[in-house]
Amino acid sequence: MLTKLKKKVQDMLISEAKTAHKIGLTPNIVSLIGLALAFFSAAAYAIAQNQPPLWLLLATILLLASGFCDTLDGVIARICQQQSVFGGFLDSLLDRYADAVVYIGVIISGLCYPLWGLTALAGSLLVSYTRARAEAAGIKMESVGLAERAERMLILSVASIAAIFWVPALNFGIILLAVLSNLTVLQRGLYVYNSLKKKGDNMEN
Repeated sequence: MLTKLKKKVQDMLISEAKTAHKIGLTPNIVSLIGLALAFFSAAAYAIAQNQPPLWLLLATILLLASGFCDTLDGVIARICQQQSVFGGFLDSLLDRYADAVVYIGVIISGLCYPLWGLTALAGSLLVSYTRARAEAAGIKMESVGLAERAERMLILSVASIAAIFWVPALNFGIILLAVLSNLTVLQRGLYVYNSLKKKGDNMEN
């Protein structure tokens, strides 16, 4: 849903990408920085319960900074001609680790019900998996589904900020993520089915 907005943000980050390139930052390094920020965000979430609200604010800031790096690495790769198959693979792999560790941090914090947290985590990973499998079959999946990565990060960030003032907000945010991410998996499954059916593909496994 936010794919078009993401592309506009990428266009706005060209000068930042050029600056990062000048100081020696490669797309892979920026991706690793983003992963490190996700780990710090997860740590802040993990100790946020019964702590001053600033811990939740810190976790949110670090989460958004990680997302910024995830956007910036792609811009650097594009404008500096540093795109590679391995770079794309590494970026996707690190994104999955970043997603997983943040959800684990929220679960450990006790600020959400563990079952909902695990359901949101599974849905998040499966959203990415369905895209990878579909695109391996030649089916473009960009913008298919309600909760791509950008939407999930936005929902978690808004819920975290709301939890500073009303703690249960984070749990409700995780429930929303669990529902939307798994609904997105279903949407993508149906999209792939219909796309393959139109191509006359044999649907038997």
